[in-house]
Amino acid sequence: MTAGILAAPRTCNGVFTDGTAAAAQTREYLNSVLRGKPEVVEQVLICLLAQGHLLIEDKPGLGKTTLAKALAYAVGGRFARVQCTPDLLPGDITGFSIYNQKAHEFEFRPGPVFSEVLLADEINRATPRTQSALLEAMAERQVTVDAVRYPLSPDFFVIATQNPIDQHGTFPLPEAQLDRFTMKLSIGYPSPQDELQMLRDATEGNREQARPEPLFPEKCLVEVQQQVARLPIAEPLQEYLVRLADASRRHPQASLGVSPRGLLTWQRAAQARAFLNQRTYVTPDDVQDTAIPVLCVRLGVDRGDPVPVIREILDSVPVPEYRVPARPWADNGK
Repeated sequence: MTAGILAAPRTCNGVFTDGTAAAAQTREYLNSVLRGKPEVVEQVLICLLAQGHLLIEDKPGLGKTTLAKALAYAVGGRFARVQCTPDLLPGDITGFSIYNQKAHEFEFRPGPVFSEVLLADEINRATPRTQSALLEAMAERQVTVDAVRYPLSPDFFVIATQNPIDQHGTFPLPEAQLDRFTMKLSIGYPSPQDELQMLRDATEGNREQARPEPLFPEKCLVEVQQQVARLPIAEPLQEYLVRLADASRRHPQASLGVSPRGLLTWQRAAQARAFLNQRTYVTPDDVQDTAIPVLCVRLGVDRGDPVPVIREILDSVPVPEYRVPARPWADNGK
């Protein structure tokens, strides 16, 4: 790892300048941790900048926990992990009230959701009741316990995993839960060259990467996420998104199309991709390149893999003519 990765910008006065620099440094750091998966790292950062949550569906041992921990280090946040099992209770995630005999009153013991990065491992092994405990946290970044609302960190980011092979004793996530995720990704096996480098690092004592100082200065991540949400997107591209959503609802193999909430999520992901690539405007490529991870988690397909259906939807809608704005929007710090 180069020394430059560990040096973070110390201010966030110019949100676009410092935000893109922090995002670039975070990408470099995550690529050094999760070897040979630059496309996965890019989508994870897009999901983070879009203020969303991530579902990873893949086999065990491919680096999901390593990725989540590294992301928590990069944003300077607390990392928490929940191993989901059928006997896990909602209070094990959100927290619970316990009676303090000395003070003669109930006091709240916060659960693992009071963190910046939460890894919900094998989320589909938790019961529907426990799964629903995450709904409010993911949608509103707060939890309600005993009629009292407790705010979560504004940086709260969920990475949930599920195993696509071992489905015995699992509880499939309902559509309402899936729609709270921004993306669904698979990491996949590394290439032989990257696996060989992993073995070399292990024997040379370099397996554990140096933890960086927080690459996003304090409160900068929230400001960057707000800036992403305000990044301009031309009306023809918004009309393009609407036509794609309509095509998803009319596709013969789709039992569930993109919801209005999903459409807003897709637009935010496209804005985040433009920001991550240091552009102040969204292009059709941003919409198309985020389509599969965004739609895979929310498009109901009657049978088989949703990816071919998504590609058919993209092919069925003409791409609008688009010109780069003559005067691209610039960050003014507001």
